[in-house]
Amino acid sequence: MLKNITKYGVKLSLSFSYLWDKLWSPFYKLSMKYCGKNVYLRPTCSDFKGLWNLSIGDGSSIPKGSVFYCTEAPLTIGKKVIFGPNPTIITGDHRIDIIGKYIMDCNEKLPQNDAPVVIEDDVWCGANVTILKGVTIGRGAVIAAGAVVTKSCPPYSIVGGVPAKILKYRFNKEQILQHENTLYPIKERLTMEKLEQCYKHKL
Repeated sequence: MLKNITKYGVKLSLSFSYLWDKLWSPFYKLSMKYCGKNVYLRPTCSDFKGLWNLSIGDGSSIPKGSVFYCTEAPLTIGKKVIFGPNPTIITGDHRIDIIGKYIMDCNEKLPQNDAPVVIEDDVWCGANVTILKGVTIGRGAVIAAGAVVTKSCPPYSIVGGVPAKILKYRFNKEQILQHENTLYPIKERLTMEKLEQCYKHKL
């Protein structure tokens, strides 16, 4: 009996949490710099700072437990981007070079303390991924669970580790071109020249 009551109590709690997020999502989306269509968002279970600098493209999914801090520099998330639980994205950091002040009291930032983060279309970030300032995640990339990304990743790369490194690519160059031709209009497709540059890229 007690087991059944507990089970239904958990289900009710989860349903309430989902409905509460459903209620608040439109207000969060209106506060963003840009929010596309069919964006899945769990705002009351997450921590967003700097909504005015946050852009999210069509069809992307932002799970509960997300931590997005972009108060000074923008965070741009493309179309059809998916995250595992608890992603952290931070577009700035603290000064640690001021003598005679606690770090938390160092409010005088330098230009290099903040830099935009861009996550292009069709990216999958696994659970507990951390992405730091100045990083661009290329289209179609996969970020392994638990990775700490401190440098930009080329399109269609699979990246993992602390700090993150390129493990391999999802497709070879010919397959990428075929994939691009299927999904993207001509003006948006990657060229062979661009791909050659990507395959030379190392983290």
